[in-house]
Parts: sequence; C-alpha cells; structure tokens
Amino acid sequence: MDDVNRTETGNEETGRWKNFNSWIKYYFNYECYMTFLSGCYSCKWEAQQKKKARRPLCCCSLRERLFYPWLITSFCLSVFLLFTWIESSNEYNGFDWVIFLGTGVWFFWSLVLLSFLGILATYTTLLLVLGLLLCWEKQRLHLHWYHKILILLMIPFFSLLLWILLTYWKERWLTIGLSLQILAPYVHLSSISMMVLLSWPVAIYLIHLEGEARMRRYQITSNGRRRNTCCSMLMKLRALQVAVGLPFFLILLCLYVVPFGTHSPCLQEREKLAPKPTFFGHRGAPRLGPENTIMSFEKAVEYGAHGLESDIQISIDGVPFLMHDYDLTRTTNIKEVMPNASSRNPSFFEWSFLSTLNAGKWFSDAWIKPFFHMKPLSEADKKRARNQRIAKLTDLLKIAQKEKKLVIFDLNSPPPRHPSRKSYIHLVVRVILDSKIEQHLIAWLPGSERKYIKSKAPGFQHVGTYYTLKELADENITRINVDYKRLYYNGLRSHHNVPEDLQQDTKFLYVLVGFHGYSFCSFHCFHILFSLVESEPE
Repeated sequence: MDDVNRTETGNEETGRWKNFNSWIKYYFNYECYMTFLSGCYSCKWEAQQKKKARRPLCCCSLRERLFYPWLITSFCLSVFLLFTWIESSNEYNGFDWVIFLGTGVWFFWSLVLLSFLGILATYTTLLLVLGLLLCWEKQRLHLHWYHKILILLMIPFFSLLLWILLTYWKERWLTIGLSLQILAPYVHLSSISMMVLLSWPVAIYLIHLEGEARMRRYQITSNGRRRNTCCSMLMKLRALQVAVGLPFFLILLCLYVVPFGTHSPCLQEREKLAPKPTFFGHRGAPRLGPENTIMSFEKAVEYGAHGLESDIQISIDGVPFLMHDYDLTRTTNIKEVMPNASSRNPSFFEWSFLSTLNAGKWFSDAWIKPFFHMKPLSEADKKRARNQRIAKLTDLLKIAQKEKKLVIFDLNSPPPRHPSRKSYIHLVVRVILDSKIEQHLIAWLPGSERKYIKSKAPGFQHVGTYYTLKELADENITRINVDYKRLYYNGLRSHHNVPEDLQQDTKFLYVLVGFHGYSFCSFHCFHILFSLVESEPE
C-alpha cells in the first residue's frame, strides 16, 4: 500500500510539474517576448509572430533609420549630464541656495534635478535597448510618435543644460576631472572587463556576417542574373563588418594604451601617504544644528573640528554678528515678526532687534529636512535648536578661546549708506582684541588693510587665496584658502609647503585632498567623515 501511495503521489507531482511547464510555455514564449518588445517600443500590443523572422539587414524604413541616431544622441547626452550632476554632488547646497535666491523657496532642488535626469537617462536607455533587441530579432522598428516627440524635446533641453554649464558653471567641469582621479583605475578595469565580455557576441556576429558574405559571393559566381543584387548585398555586408569590428578594435586598443598616459594621486605607497587632513566646521556643524548658531559650533567642537568657520556681517549699530545669507528669510522667523522687511539686508537692522529673532525653528520644525545629509534630531536637540538665536562674533570667540580652536571667517562688506561701510575692518579687529582671545587662534582671511592688521594684531595667522609664492612671502601669508576645484590644476603642487583650507563636502574629495597631502579642509557635513578621520589608514 505504501508503494502504491508513493507512486500516486509521484504521479501527482509529475502532473503538477508538467502543468507548470505548460503554463510557462503558454505565457512566456517567443510570441510573448516579441509582443512585449514591440509593445514597449511602438505601443502596438498585437500578438507577434511565433518564429524569428528571416529578413534582410537594414529592413527598417528610411524614416526610422534617420531617427535612430537622434535616440542615440539623446541617450549619450542624458547619461553624460547624469554623470556630471552625480559627480557635482559637492555643489548641491550651493545650487539649492541659488534657486532659493531666485524663488524664495528652500528645497532639495538639486535632488529634484538629479531624479529628473535619472528618469530621462533610464527612459532613453530602455528605448535604445528595446530598439537593439528588435533589430537583433530582425524586426522592423516603428517607434511611437509619443516617444519621438519626447526624444526631440529632450535634445534641446539637454543642449540648454550644457549651455548653462558652459556659460555660468565653467569650473564645475573640473569636478569631473577630480572624480576621475579617484575613479579612473576602476573605470578602466570595468571598461576592459565589459569589452572582453562584448568580444564574444561581436565575434559571433562578425563570423555570421562573414558566412553571409561568402554565401553572397558564391551566388555571384553561380547566378549571373542576380549578380548586381548580390554584389550590392556583399558590399553592405563588408561595410557592416568594418563598421562593427573596426570601432570595437580601436576602443579596445585605446583602453590598453590609456594607462601609459594617466596619473592618479590615489595610487601611492603606504609609506608615502601624508597625514589625514583635519577639518574646519563650515558655519559650525550645519547638519547637526542651525548654521552659525552657538549650538552648531558646539556640535562642531563635539565632533572634533580643528577650527570653526563663519560669516560675519555688521549691524546698523556696529555689532558684528554671524549670518551667511543676504536676507533673514531662510534662517530666521523674520516673516512672522516683520514680513514687510524680510527681504532687507541683515546689516540694516539694529542688534536689539536681531537678537530677538529665532534662528532655530526653521531647522528643527521644518516639514521636510532642510538638508539632505541630516541626522535625525533627538528630542533634546530639537528643543535646543528651537531656542537658538542669531550669534554675535563674541559668542564664537568665547567658544574658540575655551576649546582652543582656530577661527576663520568671511567678512562681508556692509552695503552702501551703512555707517560702518568704511570702518568695518577696524571695528571687527577691535572686537577680537577686546575678547582677549589668543591671537594665534585667529586665521585672518579678508585681504584688505593687511598692514593695519599686522600692526594692531601681529599674532594673527594671515590666510590668502590663490597667490603666487612670491606674493605669499611678501604678505607673510602662512596659509591659503582655495576652492577644492583648484586641485585639478596640477594639484597646486607649487604650494605644497603652504597648509591649505580646501572647502569641500564629500567623502571622495576628502580622500583626494588627503592623497594630495593638504592639511585642512572645511565641511558642512563632516560628521559623515568622522569615521574616516578617526580610523587608521588601511
């Protein structure tokens, strides 16, 4: 009985498996595959033929053949712009700020653009792949006119973006060069691996074309009536062999030759590695607390910042305070308190009014995180952030004096008709000296009236921008402050003896700065890099 039951059970399982196989064959067959390809590409979902067609090469209409290069062009532009924007992630905050200045709305506009470019790149890639698969199956291409309109609209849109980059953001191209200094070895190895994998289908296709060509040659010799037709087809086959094989060979040859002319600073011996760069808290720690507030600077100290960076403006009654923007809309509640004056320059307010504004609720109570790389705030941090006020320069100096941290700042010139327009540098120097902070903790960045500064505060460390070595020596400048994109120009090798504060905000740039051997960097979200700074080099 047991054997009979087992036999019956086995027969039931075999029957189920046969039913499952028949279900797969019914729903997932060649006809279904071709219907899916044709439906996605041409929006025609009629059932297609069950066997592979045997049509001649280039069976598409002239209109489709003329349009396909436009599809390839849109694909190349979309992928290139997507790669450019991904590698420009260090500029996202600046991009959002520029859009905020124009619209008055603070949002992740950079991520919106990233998502949009990603969708367009995916869309063009899918159309291109579907077209190639249909060609491989020797099906005629009939791209739906919806797709054609979108493709034709995308090309001028991409062209406009390229024009904007070339006209207004020329230096953003340097970011791609910097990223390739790190990614180049990996891109090179990946490209060679991809070409090796592609070599098999390319070789099989070329062998297939050679077989077709030999068959046409035989037909020429054996059938004189169809001689002209066979000669024409033979020429097309030979041209197609050259069009496929020659570019593939040249690309592969270039990939093997490229390493002889490339240099990556990331390929170094362990013994030659410079110490890891230390970092400045750019406006404190603006991803952990409201920027340019006491909480933000204390968070920066908590995470081990070597120095503190800020922006200084002068109130109408002569009080230096910390503020980056040209108005108070983004970082205070000025719209609730005095909406008619929300667009006024902060320097035209008295300190007695500025000190009453809340500078933290925009950060803690926003319906969406104000910055992308923000950690979730604890309830204690939210409560603390809600009570933040605009900080004075003296508040920053107290923290720096207590924690023995360097202080560097951008000193914004007051607008015209401001009472401190001509004396703001003297005013700030007097406030610093009155605070009794040790002078060597001040890294003086403003380039005006350096002789006066040296006479009044000889202990200040003077910081310059991208000067020549002779100019740096004449001005007794011990440190330079430059944008990270300057690394592209031969790594600033002529300034290797000058510690530098390179302003940048991503992991790959921090690694690149370290490999170039620089001393300092300033960050918005350095808490992300905290593990890199604390860990030992591998």
